[in-house]
Amino acid sequence: MKRKLAGLLIGIISIMQPSYSQPRNLRVEYLETPLGIDVPQPRFSWQETGSGNDNYQQEAYRVCLATDPSSLKNQPLWTSGRQHSPGILTSYSGPELQSFTRYYWSVETWGRDGKKSEAVISTFETGMMHQSDWQGSWISDRYSKDEKRAPLFRRSFINHKKIKSARAYIAVAGLYEMYVNGKRIGDHQLDPMYTRFDRRNLYVTYDITDHLLPGENVVGVELGNGWYNHQSTAVWFFDQAPWRNRPAFCMDIRLMFEDGSTETIGTGREWKWTLGPTLFNSIYTAEHYDARLEQPGWNKPGFADSTWHGPIYRSAPSGNIVAQSMQPIRITREIPAVNMKKFSDSNYVFDIGENIAGISSIQVSGKPGTVIRVKHGELLDSLGHVDLSNIIVHYRPKDSTDPFQEDIYILSGNGREFFMPKFNYKGFQYIEVSSDQPISLQREDVKGYFMHSDVKPIGKLHTSDPVINKIWAATNQSYLSNLFGYPTDCPQREKNGWTGDAAIAVETGLYNFDGITVYEKWLADHRDEQQPNGVLPSIIPTGGWGYEWGNGPDWTSTIAVIPWNIYLFYGDAQLLKKSYGHIKSYVNYIDRISPTGVTTWGLGDWVPVKSRTPVALTSTAYYYADVKILATAAKLFGKSGDWEHYNALAEKIKTAFHKEFYNAETGVYADGVQTALSVPLFWGIVPDSLQAKIAAKLAERVAADNYHLDVGLLGTKAILNALSQNGYADVAYKIAAQRDFPSWGWWIQNGATTLFENWPLDATSDISKNHIMFGEIGAWLFKGIGGILPVAEHPGFEQFYLKPHFVTGLDSYESSYQSRYGEIISTWKRKKKKIDYHFSVPPGAKALIQIDIKKGQKIIENGHKVEISGSDAIERGSGDYHWEIK
Repeated sequence: MKRKLAGLLIGIISIMQPSYSQPRNLRVEYLETPLGIDVPQPRFSWQETGSGNDNYQQEAYRVCLATDPSSLKNQPLWTSGRQHSPGILTSYSGPELQSFTRYYWSVETWGRDGKKSEAVISTFETGMMHQSDWQGSWISDRYSKDEKRAPLFRRSFINHKKIKSARAYIAVAGLYEMYVNGKRIGDHQLDPMYTRFDRRNLYVTYDITDHLLPGENVVGVELGNGWYNHQSTAVWFFDQAPWRNRPAFCMDIRLMFEDGSTETIGTGREWKWTLGPTLFNSIYTAEHYDARLEQPGWNKPGFADSTWHGPIYRSAPSGNIVAQSMQPIRITREIPAVNMKKFSDSNYVFDIGENIAGISSIQVSGKPGTVIRVKHGELLDSLGHVDLSNIIVHYRPKDSTDPFQEDIYILSGNGREFFMPKFNYKGFQYIEVSSDQPISLQREDVKGYFMHSDVKPIGKLHTSDPVINKIWAATNQSYLSNLFGYPTDCPQREKNGWTGDAAIAVETGLYNFDGITVYEKWLADHRDEQQPNGVLPSIIPTGGWGYEWGNGPDWTSTIAVIPWNIYLFYGDAQLLKKSYGHIKSYVNYIDRISPTGVTTWGLGDWVPVKSRTPVALTSTAYYYADVKILATAAKLFGKSGDWEHYNALAEKIKTAFHKEFYNAETGVYADGVQTALSVPLFWGIVPDSLQAKIAAKLAERVAADNYHLDVGLLGTKAILNALSQNGYADVAYKIAAQRDFPSWGWWIQNGATTLFENWPLDATSDISKNHIMFGEIGAWLFKGIGGILPVAEHPGFEQFYLKPHFVTGLDSYESSYQSRYGEIISTWKRKKKKIDYHFSVPPGAKALIQIDIKKGQKIIENGHKVEISGSDAIERGSGDYHWEIK
């Protein structure tokens, strides 16, 4: 009996355990089982399982696709065939994909030992594969763009059949919330994402099968303004954008019945509209709502809509309506107030304890008509009231009807009421509630909600220094606070897609979050905005502002730097290929205006501590970086003529830079300040023969500055990396770990939960308290201490460096990064005079470990000495490793 039981247990365990290797985390276009995609050749990606020191390497793969899972094995619609490749990414290349079709796809892999995995299956659905697939019309109400109230739309239809599946495809010029039979559909916020509306619009697909009923059904849509109908006035003139108009939408509801028939219910004359209780909504300022104007049941069956009106037809805002294939904006955390201060029965201030981007909610009772104002800010004045002075500087209101970051709610008087805005977000920590009649509030009645593009966290970090841990957390908080379908600078004062800020923070984003879908969308915005002569604006998207100020290679190098980093981190060349012609056009423009190879076009080292570096130095270094990326891409894509041309141009720029800025007598560039030395080192424009000398001069300069920062935006991208990559990691860490002014730690010591825009706490300008532009430290903590670095020749971390630095001042360090191949771990701990180093290599990947050991030190792995000298790199395959360095 015992033997039978043991045999049964072994059988169960063998069933539960995966085979030697098994594909997992299957994705289409980097999304899990997406609906409504419309790309002709979608990308398929996966990871491999593996455990222990198995040194697994994928030898081959096969991807199959069918419309029926039972056909995948023997009669697929398409198969990649057995591809002898370690790659975990491939693109569809079969017959044309059909609209509105669910596809099943599988992947199976072979290891080097010839063992084949089980086929793992996933799905995706196509949407509007052609613009002609749309059956609905673009509709709106009868008001002009200056009307303040938001419209409500409804459509009733009768269902007589049994529904198998139902999809809603909705494209909106503006923002929307959609309801089916009274229930809000989806958990997205602020859909669709902001684009250059007159050149590209996004649609979203929903599965509404479970929301439909036999008999009468009602679909309701409320429209908001968003960036499409920007009614607030500020220095960037979005109120004068060429696309601006009253919000409109187009929707198709496609019903598939059990009998195989289909029906499409599109937007048209059958719809009705009226003005709703949202009196005003601005993505930039706030939202005003009168609960007395609510029409209960307006989005449910049985509602009497005889007083509602028929819509008008509108032309589509652009001829390019494409799927929103990206991670949506969501509310990711509800944050209760940690403190409430009552000034009177009509004035309260709440503190949620951290700076966020998002919205708030309030629960309150009172007399009908009571006007409640909910003001949001980052600061309190000396009396404890919300102070907007640091974030309102660029707002130019026409009158007093649109207060900044201040929601207005008018009570219906019907008991306990709840208000949360739909079409706005703000940057804040403090919430001040005031009313024109007495109300009673408790601390629990007001809450904050953290909102951002819901990108998956993939980086983890913890050290023995609590301030470093808080800097990392604050950097991530600022990064997410500035990710709303495109990267922004700050979530309150601007909400603009400043290119320079995003270029600085891209590696921080990619080490910590799975953000490829957001970056691919934003680079499409770049392509929409680029002028025929190659020039890009400094904010993207834009209504026209930014072509004349703030752009230049130090800022708009995003067109090259971001596609290159996506290639390095994901091993996917598609974005780089799509951007290639645009990078080329941009580089050619700089070449035309800067024939000597030195360019003066740019903003320079923005918001420096004290020292200023010539704009020409930093802009020329970025120009060089762009040209090197272009030349490398040309070689990658087999464009030999371009490779030769731009490689020669890069050498010309490098020579001109050295001639213009290097002082042979002093041995430094320009005046030898931190930015002037670190930027050339970081971007590789320093001749090989001088790199050690310039790095030493930089270390001397930092020591002379008492190991504190003396840089601005461009310098923060470079300085820590330039030091740690050139033998001065201890110096870099000394800067990073400072607690007093100027430093990241100085902000933390003064209560920061996000990164600031300026180093002094009492600066008179550039004083947002939630800015990402100084956020490179969030990437450097992985690179400069953990040593996790991509290898350009084997992108996507198929091969990667581990170059840890056991810096003085830290006793322990832990980091992990979920690469495309799986989790990479780099962790170390001091134990008296020795260091325990643990690292992990995911299945299918290889690590090149490079450790600078001191004279007399040795490395022990599993009881055996590891032979390493100088800059030698030791290769290790997948598995977990422990090294003892003593």
